[in-house]
Amino acid sequence: MTLALLAIIGGFVLLIWSADRFVEGAAATAKHLGMPSLLIGMVVVGFGTSAPEMVVSAMASLDGNPDLALGNAIGSNIVNIGLILGITAVLAPISVHSNIVRKELPLLTLIGAVVGFILWDGALSRFESLLLLGGFVGLVGWTIFMALRARGDNLEVETDQLLTAHAMPIKKALFWLVLGLIALIISSRILVWGAVTVAQALGVSDLIIGLTIVAFGTSLPELAASIIAVRRGEHDIAIGNVVGSNMFNLLAVIGIAGLINPVSAFPADIISRDWATMMLMTVGLLVMTFSLHKVGQLNRLKGGILLMSFVAYNAWLLLTVMS
Repeated sequence: MTLALLAIIGGFVLLIWSADRFVEGAAATAKHLGMPSLLIGMVVVGFGTSAPEMVVSAMASLDGNPDLALGNAIGSNIVNIGLILGITAVLAPISVHSNIVRKELPLLTLIGAVVGFILWDGALSRFESLLLLGGFVGLVGWTIFMALRARGDNLEVETDQLLTAHAMPIKKALFWLVLGLIALIISSRILVWGAVTVAQALGVSDLIIGLTIVAFGTSLPELAASIIAVRRGEHDIAIGNVVGSNMFNLLAVIGIAGLINPVSAFPADIISRDWATMMLMTVGLLVMTFSLHKVGQLNRLKGGILLMSFVAYNAWLLLTVMS
């Protein structure tokens, strides 16, 4: 038990460090290869922060723990909206200037509804997983199309500032890209082993561990990125990271996990409790940031509501475990 707890702590520390190195290396490499800044912000940075969720869920599926993989994907989305955007908005109100971010929020809501429809029968087949991955390919294509059309968007300006602040030679960028990916895989393996061992020792389901400890740990890169972005005044990056990450989790993370290890039956709570909570938070975020004007805002009051929703959900999970 002690060794498993140390594995979780050590896995989290290495995971956070490796995710940061991986994203910075990938973004700098893409810049050297001539990729437009807006595309780097939407694809490399936006989706790259979900690399921990993807690798952890893939490792969990390979180890025969699909409930942990599903819990990690859905739980991370709940953490991203409720905890990360909640804390970030309470610390400093977030203004949404980017037209792209405002278009991504309704798309995220639609993707969440589609995933719920697929999971409604209590199973996830390999064919359904391929459909999700096909949707992810389509999402990347749409993202590229939007990035090429929307030159001058506020997200592009903020990404330029970010890339300038973290500029590095191509050899160094490739080094961190490769090392970050290797460390991600190693840390994910350590984390999954520790989480499963602790769950078995405490008699808690893999799903609950995935929704709580693992989801929180794999979402730490988004938390750090959002707080730093808001402190720098890069508000669209802060919320864009979360929205992009959540779409990645629903399509790529669940799709890859289900492709590796299809699930014939998972707990009904995933739909009635966890997916439902995720959708309520997603729709809530859409409503909170909607504005007929060019700028929407997630102020401190709205951030507090998101944060309290996250606390209430975790209290619900705690009651479930105790009962």
